[in-house]
Amino acid sequence: QVQLVESGGGLVQAGGSLRLSCAASGRTFKRYAMGWFRQAPGKEREFVAASTSGGGRTDYADSVKARFTISRDNAKNTMYLQMDSLKPEDTAVYYCAAASGTYYDTRAGAYDVWGQGTQVTVSS
Repeated sequence: QVQLVESGGGLVQAGGSLRLSCAASGRTFKRYAMGWFRQAPGKEREFVAASTSGGGRTDYADSVKARFTISRDNAKNTMYLQMDSLKPEDTAVYYCAAASGTYYDTRAGAYDVWGQGTQVTVSS
């Protein structure tokens, strides 16, 4: 089973950009579909983006389409989330997650392994 560690969060002004990374341990990263989720204070965890195990197919929440880009480098056991045109409503703790198998799911319950999260704060 993989272990996940997120990095790259921080404080940014509205309209700015951040790139989150999710580093996975182990040699089986390429066998996992991966997802990004976020949770704002007082709100439920919500889907942000996901990728198939090979990275050939991706999906996004409507709220981040055309602003966020998910990608992965299986040779480096790392997944990324490029976040552009950030808005204050993007403020949340961002989590990466892994699900055994090829295809992703937008439901948090489908994921087996979670990182510890990284805080993203967007100021207005």
